[in-house]
Formats: sequence, structure tokens, C-alpha cells
Amino acid sequence: MEGSSRGKAKLAGHVDSNYFERAGLSPKAAAAWQKASFRASGNFKRDVAAATKYWRAGAELLAKLPGKPKRSAEQKQAAESILRDCRRGREDFLKPHAETVYRKLTRNLANFRRVDDLVYDAAKLIPGLTPARKEVDVEGALMQSEKDGVEIDQGIFLAQVLALPDAGMHLCQSMLLPRPEALERGDEFVRNGVVNFGPAKVERQGKAAVVTVCNPRFLNAEDDDTLDDTEIAADIAILDPASEICVLRGDFVDHPKYKGRKIFSAGINLTHLYRGKIPLLWYIRRDMGVVNKMFRGVATGHASPDEIYGGTHEKPWIAGLDVFAIGGGCQYLLAMDYVVAGSDAYMTLPARKEGIIPGAANLRLTRFVGARVARQAIMMGRRLECDSPEGRRICDLVVPPDQMDQTIAQVVENFTSSGMVSAAGNRRAFRAWEEPLDTFRRYMAVYCREQAYCHFSPALIANLERHWNAAQRKI
Repeated sequence: MEGSSRGKAKLAGHVDSNYFERAGLSPKAAAAWQKASFRASGNFKRDVAAATKYWRAGAELLAKLPGKPKRSAEQKQAAESILRDCRRGREDFLKPHAETVYRKLTRNLANFRRVDDLVYDAAKLIPGLTPARKEVDVEGALMQSEKDGVEIDQGIFLAQVLALPDAGMHLCQSMLLPRPEALERGDEFVRNGVVNFGPAKVERQGKAAVVTVCNPRFLNAEDDDTLDDTEIAADIAILDPASEICVLRGDFVDHPKYKGRKIFSAGINLTHLYRGKIPLLWYIRRDMGVVNKMFRGVATGHASPDEIYGGTHEKPWIAGLDVFAIGGGCQYLLAMDYVVAGSDAYMTLPARKEGIIPGAANLRLTRFVGARVARQAIMMGRRLECDSPEGRRICDLVVPPDQMDQTIAQVVENFTSSGMVSAAGNRRAFRAWEEPLDTFRRYMAVYCREQAYCHFSPALIANLERHWNAAQRKI
């Protein structure tokens, strides 16, 4: 299969002039495109010069076509051919040079750069390797169905970096470091016991630091407006010297069906996704950032966060599952140390109906419910009732909904009554065989590339319109 796809990729860069003419492009443009065809030589400087020329020629050719919604069938084929061949060129360039590029961007691993900074630094270092911020902003104003998917190149770049043991582990560490905003607000939390960011807040309740997600209009769904605040709140909770354990909850919501009730999480905001308001980096920042911090702790910077070296500051996490944990909400549960759920609550991973990969659930869910049920949940949308044999493999306690608050308080007391001196050590010991950081790195290398293509797939739009009635929903 791989050989076949490679053959198609080579042909894509050598299209006859009639093909381009039918798309409204000149034979001269076709000749220039063919002449610029790139194959890596292994020499970094020579390949940078050849690749940037090639990507520039592809971008200029693509710019001669109408925007995606206005293209004819022939123009769509031409655009797909150009994009596909340029992406193959990026893969070919990065295979021998990803390590060199990453070391240049991090000053030989001396500097830590989060993925959102790294991809734009790469665009400046080697134009065309990843899209410049302006290119992403232009597409960011479009509906998801109207985008060519320039952000796919970010996924390709990050996948190649994460595939490298040294660079990939360094990038994982970068994403586990505390956010500067958390360090700035940490003293405020120590003094007042609460910091409210709006979409998320963190407050001290006895020995627990409680992080609450608040997006009431969208049933506490996650989107680009909630992610940063949730991660910063989690950092503060983990680093707080006056608490011993962390709790994750969803706040009260506005929907009349759930009046007076808290909801844990409705997962990704599908309305925002359909409207093109969820960037590709959102997925990667989320799973390498806040979710991984809950699972592994915050990196100290003094030692590697690899379990062997123990360079994390961490606390146990408890989740309070009210009503439902859909998609990303269920993904959070798989990173928790203990889950308390209402007896009427349920969990789903509706990736098939959304057309995306459900974070790190493919890596983690099998450990809880076994391979068959995990595939049924992820690939067939199976709903897991919390009060069921399968649900109880994820949920530790299932209680009447009106007993959630008092039960969580009791669980916190049970965890902390004898002190938490061994908590970090036990968590690291579990991870050492369940999911060491290097295993996570390898998973994310696959995830970054595959999620990029899923995020910009026509199937995603079709699924949202079929299962979500997304076209009729308002932001």
C-alpha cells in the first residue's frame, strides 16, 4: 500500500499541461511546477534551498485557483494534487532533517518551546515548511469546509519531531512545564484560595484544589476559549503548596433540560468545530498540555519528566462525573486517579460521528475496559453507562446524583487523612509500566499526523451535518 501511495504522489507532481489547462492554469505554470519538483539529497543547506523553492512554486500555483468553495471539479483536483505533492515533499524533507531543524529552533535543546510557538518559529526558519501565522489566520476566518488545511503541515512537522527520541522527549517536557500565567497567579491563589478565569476557575476546598470548567451555554464543552484557562487553572492546582489533591468538575449549565445541575463535560464544541473555530493545534496543546499534566504532573525543569528521572511535581486527581462525560470529557477520566460518578451518568467517545481521533483514548481506554469494548466505544460509538459493569471499570464510585458533593468530599478526606507522601511515587510507578512518557511520545507522533488529516477531511463536515445538525446551530 505504501509503495502504491508513493507512486501516486510522484505522479501528482508531474501532471500534463492539459490537466492544468482544464483547471484554468497555464502550460507555463505546469512546466514551472514540474521543474521545481523536490527530492531530498541529505545535504541540509541544499535541501532547504530546493524545498523552499518547490513549496513557493506550489503556493503560487495554488493561489492562481479560486478559493475552495468556488472551484470547479477540475480545479479541485488540481488543488488537491498540488497540496498532496507539497505535503509529500515536507515529509521527504523532514525525514533526514527534522532533528537538525528542531535543534536549531531550540538552540540544541537548551530552550523549551511549546508547540504553538515551535511551528511558527519553523515557518520563519524555513519558509514553506509550516504555514506562517498570517496564512493560518486567513484560513481561520473561514468555515471548516472552506479551508485547504494549511495547518496539516503543522501536524506533519510535529509528527516528525515527536518521532525522534531526543527531540520528541524534549518537546513533551516543554508542554509539561507550567504556564507563565500560572506562576504569575500562584501567589494570588495562595493568598485568596481562588482564581477565576471565567471559562475555568480553581479554588481551594479544604485539602483539595478544585478546578471547575464553566462553559454553560455549550454544556461545558471545550473550545479555543476554554483551553488555556483550564490548563493554567490545573497548573495552579498542582503547584499549590496548601493542598494535597486535585478535583476536576463541570459547573452548572444554562440548558433548561439540566436546570440546577452540574455537567462534567460535553467534549469538543462541535458548533465551533463546524464553524472553523477549532485550530489543529488545539488538539495537540490539549493532550500534550492540560490532560498530560493531570496524568503526569507539571515538569520541574530540573530533571526529565520521564518516570525514570521523576522530574515532575504532581498530585492525585479526582473527577466528579455529573450527567455525562462525552468525548474529551471521557478522555479526562482516563487520566484520573479516582472517578466519582452519578448513577444516571454516562460516557461516550463519539469519534466516529465526529470524524476525529479522541485524544489519547486510543492509548488508554483498553487498560480500563479491554480491547473489544474500547474499539466498540471509539469506532462504533458505544455508550457506557457509569452504573454498568463496563462503566465501573472507569468509575470507582457510582452514587445517587444528589450525593455527589458529599461523596467527593469524603473521597478527598479518605485520600488525605493519612498524608500524601507516597502519592507521586505511586503514580510514577503505575505509569512506568502502563504508559511511560516515551510511549506517549510515540503515540503523539502518530496522533499529530492522523488528527491533522482527520480535522480537514470532508468526512468530518458530512458527519457533523448528519449527526449534529451543525449547519443550523449558532456560535
